[in-house]
Amino acid sequence: MAEAFAAVEIIAAKRDRKELSDLQIDWIIDAYTRGVVADEQMSALLMAILLNGMNPREISRWTDAMINSGERMSWHELNVPTVDKHSTGGVGDKITLPLAPLVAACGAAVPQLSGRGLGHTGGTLDKLEAVPGWRASLSNDEMLKVLKDVGAVICAAGAGLAPADKKLYALRDVTATVEAIPLIASSIMSKKIAEGTSALVLDVKTGSGAFMSDPKRAEELARTMVSLGQRAGVKTRALVTAMDVPLGLTAGNALEVRESVEVLAGGGPADVIELTVLLAREMLDAAGVKASKDPETALKDGSAMDKWRAMISAQGGDPDAPLPKAKEKQVISADKTGTISSMDALKVGVSAWRLGAGRERQDEKVQAGAGIEIHAKPGEKISAGAPLFTLHTDDVSRFERAEEALLGAVSISDDGSVAPRLPLVVTRIEA
Repeated sequence: MAEAFAAVEIIAAKRDRKELSDLQIDWIIDAYTRGVVADEQMSALLMAILLNGMNPREISRWTDAMINSGERMSWHELNVPTVDKHSTGGVGDKITLPLAPLVAACGAAVPQLSGRGLGHTGGTLDKLEAVPGWRASLSNDEMLKVLKDVGAVICAAGAGLAPADKKLYALRDVTATVEAIPLIASSIMSKKIAEGTSALVLDVKTGSGAFMSDPKRAEELARTMVSLGQRAGVKTRALVTAMDVPLGLTAGNALEVRESVEVLAGGGPADVIELTVLLAREMLDAAGVKASKDPETALKDGSAMDKWRAMISAQGGDPDAPLPKAKEKQVISADKTGTISSMDALKVGVSAWRLGAGRERQDEKVQAGAGIEIHAKPGEKISAGAPLFTLHTDDVSRFERAEEALLGAVSISDDGSVAPRLPLVVTRIEA
């Protein structure tokens, strides 16, 4: 059968800053998924999109084409409003872990399709796989059963969900085209729309530790994604939130699970609690759920913890099992007495990555116990020689490069001054 277009025509059109037609977009996504368009051809097109952009119609059609490359999920059997949250990722961003069971405890169903980390940002699935026995891969029927029984499920997207995106994501990662806002937005939203949730809250991180470090570009991405969701009939809103300083006091897989359990037990770091409760309220409101209780109450009365334990057990995990611990530790101490003025989230994230908490290639295994404990954060006083960070890894040879990454990560002031920080919520976008 003759093809409707030639890839080179479409590449040249975008190279020359022309709009792609709906039919051109439909064909190129389908043809690439079928293997008719070669990786080098799609790479050229992705670079042209990065350099020359796409208008809202093109982005919307590109997203639809990726959705149509696979199946659409439906949760109508639940008879309960569904709502999901997506974070663009950061350092110490373990919010999904306590958030999903918390929202379930308040009366909504949470089908949370999550991903793995790459580079300095952690992945939810990597974190949860630190729990002995826990399974990331579930069939659609298994997902539905967990949602019916528990109200929340966190798992990997199935092979049938937006398969075009899986191919494109891998290609973007090796062609320096990840930063293109049209491609980021369509990648995230194709999966979330195909997932079939009725409402979606986006947590778009900004600051040094975020993928989108510039707040203006983060807002542009957030607005693009909200528009895509609304066009698709998904009640979508976005918060642009701070990632200039790590979230919480840990960065690393098992370390972040431990901290998440502390939050579910009514404790944990104040910033993690604040953002978790804030996002839970946004999710319940977006889903139109008149919550049986306020999220803050659900953290304190044990009901969110009950949902966590049930969710972990339903996916084969043992919520009572000891979490993995790294074989080796190394403490980095403060070199002077004073007030911590600033802490660079990116440097902390890169250090945790080098310790083995993250991966450099998609097929690389992570160390469950690797990562960093943070003993003091900006605004807190510290004495010379007091612990600042504890590094965890199974491989002592990793300490040197991890320490190098932390050079200049922390500044300590003599006069008690603290460097300006982004507010927790930089901006909120709805419709």
